[in-house]
Amino acid sequence: MRNVIATLLTIMVLTNSANSQVSITNGDGSTYIGETRDGIYNGQGTLTLPNGEKYIGQFSDGKKNGHGTETYPSGSNYVGDFRDGYTSGQGTLTFADGTKYVGEFGYGKSNGHGTMTFADGTKYVGEFVSDEFKGHGTMIFADGTKYVGEFRDGVFNGHGALSMPDGTKYVGEFRDGVFNGHGSYTWANGNSYIGMYRDGKRNGQGTMTYIDGRKLVGEWKDSELISK
Repeated sequence: MRNVIATLLTIMVLTNSANSQVSITNGDGSTYIGETRDGIYNGQGTLTLPNGEKYIGQFSDGKKNGHGTETYPSGSNYVGDFRDGYTSGQGTLTFADGTKYVGEFGYGKSNGHGTMTFADGTKYVGEFVSDEFKGHGTMIFADGTKYVGEFRDGVFNGHGALSMPDGTKYVGEFRDGVFNGHGSYTWANGNSYIGMYRDGKRNGQGTMTYIDGRKLVGEWKDSELISK
């Protein structure tokens, strides 16, 4: 008799501790089909929200945890890691227009190192903070223009190098996407300017050197030499 009772108790413990397959419709209209433990989402499951957002993947303690796929009403799609309900870890986010981000996520946003490829072919490889380009990165535009350097607020900020398809090149300081500070600009024909920039133009002290050896040294304003 004791052996029978012990066996029954063991079966009950195993049954209670194991995940069970359920179908749940919540008060907010969302539905869950999958595994639960003690009435909480645990294991593999599918959660569909009233707005059409759908998650298929792993759950733990009632939250998306582990690997999964999430489809958004906008047509975007995420495949990768989740932590405590957020996209966190390594993943791929594909937008409805074909733009794709592959890299690190944290707290539901691109955070860390990643690659963003836009629908027109423009590509950014580098650091992200809260969905913005921030830190060191490389951007190659669809026309072949290439920037390597520092980003902030999603644009060129800090020191960098910008190379154009025709061979023109600028190396120096940027602010809000334009030349600002000290820099060196070399034209495709070999002429060059080394000096100060402001608002994308030669402003301040600088030297223009031509391929025939001539030099213009002095103060510049809006890309015009005003004093030698």
